[in-house]
Amino acid sequence: MMHERVCMVTGATNGIGEITALELARMGATVVIIGRNEVKAHATIAKIKSAVATADVDYLIADLSLMRDVKKIAEAFFASYARLDVLVNNAGLMVEKRILTAEGLEMTFAVNHMSYFYLTHLLLNTLKASGTPSQKSRVVNVSSGIHQIGKFGLDAIQLEHGYNSFKAYRQSKMMNIWFTNELARRLASENANVTTNSLHPGTVRTNFGAGVKDMNGIVLSLIKPFFTTPEKGAQTQIYLASSPEVEGVSGGYFAKSKPARTNKHADNTTYWSQLWAYSEAIIQKLGLEAE
Repeated sequence: MMHERVCMVTGATNGIGEITALELARMGATVVIIGRNEVKAHATIAKIKSAVATADVDYLIADLSLMRDVKKIAEAFFASYARLDVLVNNAGLMVEKRILTAEGLEMTFAVNHMSYFYLTHLLLNTLKASGTPSQKSRVVNVSSGIHQIGKFGLDAIQLEHGYNSFKAYRQSKMMNIWFTNELARRLASENANVTTNSLHPGTVRTNFGAGVKDMNGIVLSLIKPFFTTPEKGAQTQIYLASSPEVEGVSGGYFAKSKPARTNKHADNTTYWSQLWAYSEAIIQKLGLEAE
């Protein structure tokens, strides 16, 4: 099903990212995993190859909170691969306190949104060139049902005041949907052979949020035993990355491998374009190429 297709999965050295990489490799895809730790990347590859003897799996190392690292992995990818058929933006985190990256971005915003935005932009021309009318390339963005809670706007994107770990994470997951929707709109206007969709993986029992010790972290640790397994949690992104059932479907939001409803703020097209412009301005301010 996925033979001769090249897939990239970020945040793939544990949890649902690791399961996604494994299952795509099992389908016959060449899989490039992105992780922060080389030892964990080697361990993940060994685990995948022990499960799938014929697996064609590679890795690249990057700190996805840094856009310069994002650019480096794109350049390293281009040095080894001529095509990319599927990009799964899966990496994510939640941090207890407001921390700025070395580039001056709020950490949750940098990893959960900007890495999606910039990596996709850098790889987009290759995705376009790899897709065909009958088999389009795909961008899969892992959001969360947590975006359903609360009000949203773009007046405090990086939460300079009143930071809260839950709010920062919730807001970033809405940004994943806004980004997906705006990307889908732009791709459709170009008649590009690329689709993009976002998803809720379910509430998954992983190490996510383990470093958060505030009240949000305490609540998370208490209810985590009731969460679903990574194997089940990964199913929707695997489905969006590989299933012929969603060939040509773009701009959707999925849960349990089915179309799902979003918070009403997800449909605000002004937010889509404003977030896009804000994100482009950050890349330009950092002196990096937008594409």
